[in-house]
Amino acid sequence: MVSRAGSLPRYMLQRLLLVIPMLFILLTLVFLIMRVAPGDPVSATVGGQLREEELERRRAALGFDRPLIVQYLDYLGDVARLDFGTTITDDQPIMNIVKENGGATLTLTVAAFAVALFLGVVFGLIAGRFRDSAGDVVIRLLGIATYAAPVFYTGILVKMLFAGNLGWLPPNRATSGFTESDVDEHTHILLVDALWQGETEAVVDILEHLVLPAATLGIFICGIFVRLIRVNVLQTLQADYVEAARARGVRESKVMRSHAFRNALVPVVTIIGLQVALLLSGAVLTERTFEWPGIGSELVRYITLRDYTAVQGIITMFAVVVVVISILVDIVIAIIDPRVRY
Repeated sequence: MVSRAGSLPRYMLQRLLLVIPMLFILLTLVFLIMRVAPGDPVSATVGGQLREEELERRRAALGFDRPLIVQYLDYLGDVARLDFGTTITDDQPIMNIVKENGGATLTLTVAAFAVALFLGVVFGLIAGRFRDSAGDVVIRLLGIATYAAPVFYTGILVKMLFAGNLGWLPPNRATSGFTESDVDEHTHILLVDALWQGETEAVVDILEHLVLPAATLGIFICGIFVRLIRVNVLQTLQADYVEAARARGVRESKVMRSHAFRNALVPVVTIIGLQVALLLSGAVLTERTFEWPGIGSELVRYITLRDYTAVQGIITMFAVVVVVISILVDIVIAIIDPRVRY
């Protein structure tokens, strides 16, 4: 029998070993999908703009004149070194794009996740507490509607209402990055830099531009948390220890706070890894809708330019991030809930 002390390291090792085939499959799919189109990425991107000699030079420089299996092995080797390639249109390393625009995407996804979690917890608890009431039905319908509606369509409606008709918030980012205030970028997370430097005007400006895209993306995924928390609240309220607490005269508010709320949050941790992928995919469309200067906006721009190398590099980076976060979430769950280790 394996001791309890040794079970967590063993579980962590198993999860880490699973990263290898998972990443291998993801990277292979990305590589093959980007090679489905006829021709090569250089011709597809700038084929009508350069002479054939220059096209051949660029193909050779980027390795597209080599056999496909050699390109594939080079691609895997580059990813292992965290080298996601160089764009064809502007000859920019993908890691520079991640460095310059990653902070904006991180800011948006964290803010959107906070919105989704807050709305999911509040409405999930209400729906679970007042099961089959009118409020419960309305909350469930809204959860389904927000998840089913395309995030870019919701973003357009939100921008038209709150920025266009009501004029409460700015529709797009400021013309100079996020803000017109001078903020020295050290972390490339402008909100953090502005807070660190005490630039109050810049902080307010950034938050004003963040509200609409974060709310749009957060509402998009909050329905998942609403349903999950509602189900777990219902299960908890039917448990024997909850009935015993009620029999002892414990107030319903304390039952909800001490038992239902805590137990409902445990499964939320288990799906955080899945929501990261959904947040990143939604962030691409949300950033484009609100002109948010993140990696998603850059991805759409390079898709428009048909820069397949840039698209491949950014998608590969997204895939690596999702896998790493999923593994970290699995390890956190194993620490919180020892049952998953066996």
